[in-house]
Amino acid sequence: MSGPVTKRRPARHRNAIVNAIVASAQPIAEPLVAILLALLVGAVGITMLSGLLAGHSSFDVGLPVAAYLALLGGVASPNGFTSTLVYATPLILAGLGVGLGFKAGLFNIGGRGQFLFGTVGAMAVATTVGTTQSSYITVPLALLAGAAFGAVAGFIPGFLKATSGAHEVVTTIMLNYVFVFVTYWAISGPLVLPNAHQPITADVTTRNAALPIILGRDGNAGILLALAAVPIIWFLLYRTTLGFEIRSAGANPDAARYGGMKTSRLIVLTMSIAGLMCGLAGATTLMGVVHQIAPGYDTTVGFDAITVALLGRSNPIGILFSGLLLGAMRAGSQSMQVQAGVPAELVDALQAIILVFLVVNALRRWLDRRAAKRGSTPLIDADAAQAAEGVA
Repeated sequence: MSGPVTKRRPARHRNAIVNAIVASAQPIAEPLVAILLALLVGAVGITMLSGLLAGHSSFDVGLPVAAYLALLGGVASPNGFTSTLVYATPLILAGLGVGLGFKAGLFNIGGRGQFLFGTVGAMAVATTVGTTQSSYITVPLALLAGAAFGAVAGFIPGFLKATSGAHEVVTTIMLNYVFVFVTYWAISGPLVLPNAHQPITADVTTRNAALPIILGRDGNAGILLALAAVPIIWFLLYRTTLGFEIRSAGANPDAARYGGMKTSRLIVLTMSIAGLMCGLAGATTLMGVVHQIAPGYDTTVGFDAITVALLGRSNPIGILFSGLLLGAMRAGSQSMQVQAGVPAELVDALQAIILVFLVVNALRRWLDRRAAKRGSTPLIDADAAQAAEGVA
């Protein structure tokens, strides 16, 4: 008597399952591969540097291991953990703004200017209101002003793109310089501290506008603000009609327009929200970290946020973890320099290398989509990838 007959799944069905699994793992696998490859390239660079610094042809192959262990050791300490959260706070906030733009198909490179203009807004409130009001009033007002100033800085390129078609990459780059000089003018003019020996603003701690310390010696309340922003932006993107329209416009602007969505309004609104988040990052940095600014004050947060958003695949949850990763690298860099003798600037190099690999992955996905449109066979099934990105 023959045994029970088992139905074998068709090969096409099995291939669809495999493609779906691969596509689902891709959002996590690609950033991890980019990080590992960057660490590998960094290890090779450290090894080569050891020979150059020593002035001979022998290389210290153990130096990369010592450097990375020192980096981890600097993060694992109590102060290192707090510093990680402090460094990550503006990266997460600005990364959420840049990632939101990516979801709408917009490349916001104006984070630097939006960050600085948000700083001006927060400093303006601290200067004018802080002397007469308590911190319970000044701190929320300063945060709101920083967010509003950042939103204005994001509104301008969004409005230009919606009304004239001016590309946001060009306008945001140019506006970066505009807001840099506006910041310098404000610091040297209306926001300058009277009777100071050099142009400088007042200390926000003396104007009832400093964020309270909630963790360790420098862990300010901006950390909670960044952590709260993640679920808010996630809910906006994946549980609201506006978020659906933003993602639809980013995936296919023509189809969104054909479906009755007002893409011009979405562009302006998305860029304004992106600027708001970057301005909030500037306000929290001023009120929680630097407290006082002088001409020459600048930031790399706007550009670092691009790496954070790409590494997190523009998903708020991914942006949270990528912001923490880059914050940890910043926090451990000084320990790496002291203990292993490797310059702290290696962190900047690793971040740039990660960005390069992420761009290569994005280019590969674009080529896959082009191949799918031409009827060729892409590396990953297009339908499965699209379904996975919709779930992510």
